[in-house]
Amino acid sequence: MASVPSLASSVNQRVADALASALPEAGGADPLLRRSDRADFQANGILALAKKAKANPRELAATVVGGIATGDLIQEIEVSGPGFLNITITDRAIVETLAARAGDDRLGVPLAANPGTTVIDYAQPNVAKEMHVGHLRSAVIGAAMVEILEFTGEKVIRRHHIGDWGTQFGMLIQYLLEHPHELDHKSDEEVSGEEAMSNLNRLYKASRALFDSDEEFKTRARARVVDLQAGDAQTLALWQRFVDESKIYFYSVFNKLDMDIQDPDVVGESGYNDMLVETCKLLEDSGVAVRSNGALCVFFDDVKGPDGNPTPLIVQKSDGGFGYAATDLSAIRDRVGVLDASTLIYVVDARQSLHFKMVFETARRAGWLNDEVKAVQLAFGTVLGKDGKPFKTREGETVRLVDLLDEAVERATAVVREKDKDRGLLTEQEIVENGLQVGIGAVKYADLSTSAARDYKFDLDQMVSLTGDTSVYLQYAYARIQSILRKSGDARPAARAELALAPSERALGLHLDQFGELIAEAASEHAPHKVAAYLYQLASLYTTFYAECPVLKADTPEQVENRLFLCDLSARTLKKGMSLLGIRTPEKL
Repeated sequence: MASVPSLASSVNQRVADALASALPEAGGADPLLRRSDRADFQANGILALAKKAKANPRELAATVVGGIATGDLIQEIEVSGPGFLNITITDRAIVETLAARAGDDRLGVPLAANPGTTVIDYAQPNVAKEMHVGHLRSAVIGAAMVEILEFTGEKVIRRHHIGDWGTQFGMLIQYLLEHPHELDHKSDEEVSGEEAMSNLNRLYKASRALFDSDEEFKTRARARVVDLQAGDAQTLALWQRFVDESKIYFYSVFNKLDMDIQDPDVVGESGYNDMLVETCKLLEDSGVAVRSNGALCVFFDDVKGPDGNPTPLIVQKSDGGFGYAATDLSAIRDRVGVLDASTLIYVVDARQSLHFKMVFETARRAGWLNDEVKAVQLAFGTVLGKDGKPFKTREGETVRLVDLLDEAVERATAVVREKDKDRGLLTEQEIVENGLQVGIGAVKYADLSTSAARDYKFDLDQMVSLTGDTSVYLQYAYARIQSILRKSGDARPAARAELALAPSERALGLHLDQFGELIAEAASEHAPHKVAAYLYQLASLYTTFYAECPVLKADTPEQVENRLFLCDLSARTLKKGMSLLGIRTPEKL
């Protein structure tokens, strides 16, 4: 495995060295290099440095240019405007750098210098409740972040903090106790997620109706909560049945989403029960939390209610019950103390931002978070319908996630079948498999191509469209390249550094070279949408190259090899990038 320095970093180093010798007091200054439409790169850091050194920026720029050798890496460098440097790279340097990337399994992407341990909390459905469209974002964004961070060498521990505890279980368990066959399965065969959910749904509705109409049942249900919290064996056994039945359903949905969720990673609210009393004691003894009207509270100067009074974080209620805060703070203690995390990422709806801000600040005051251990909320916006309002069914119900995924796959399969109608390249089995990969890819990509913090519109017509910023467009670009490589006969991809490059070859090559820097940025900023944007631009640049530069009918055998090489590296980069987003790339489409 060899990490390959990018062209940008090599150029940056040359300019920085020349700057340091032209202006020794600016040693180590950043030349501020960026891609430019006037040349390959522009360095515009000289202006600020000249101002600081009271020098003429154009003269300083000219001195710097005089100290830079051209020929191997840099073809041409000129001073423009008040002291910018316009820099053009040699074609040879582009091809040689890409050849080094192609020779490495990781495409030359370096591992992070100081990897740590990140615990990422995502995909948190609730026991005995259906997953809806809101659960989609947490799952998809979280899974992409896991892949991106692991690719940089970070140790990643997944945590699914499912809602498996609380007062509603008193009602459910009591009902199951009185109607013991409600969760029985029709046969001993493997139970489908659909059957498990319909059992849970039916039981939930029946117990809720009874709870609302029968005072005696309500009293028994409330007493059952006390038994559950006290760890009564029979009550816990019934509670476990709800958790197990829900997992059959959860796993079937995650399976549809082409997402791997392992049992040991599912640590719900109940997983921290044994720590709650101690967490409260630590907070109270240290003075971080104080008693207020019998409840254990943490107060903040900047958090006030509409009446202007401070709104505290309630860790323990006045009746002795624990709120979400106690569980979340105990989870932080566990993740830092036991799992040895250096970063905690919570992929949670933006509407919970205040809660997490208060929880993190409390944990900092308690010393569980500090400069070495940080917690961040990767907050995401709401899923909207085409009309721009929160996504609901016609009846005003929350949309079931399963229905949405099934519809996406159905739409995508129709698109794949239509596209293949005249060509007849695919078997029926391939059409069905591709429909799955295109449909699920479309849903994930639509989510990941928007910055997480923003709301996004769930529009299936747009998502499965072959044009525009969609995963199908990227999947087709990949499949098209595979088709060219299959048709290439005896010609093999090979880097030919002696050849001159056409403008669209250069543009594609320079973009391919930025993959490693892009990954580092997406990882450090927790921004999977940057990977999506990079891949869309890659597919667009490839499309232009394909339109302007004949590949198999190029002028010379060497040019055929070099263009096949660009095709192959584009395909490998697309495939790797898409896999980091959890999206598959069919070989034929």
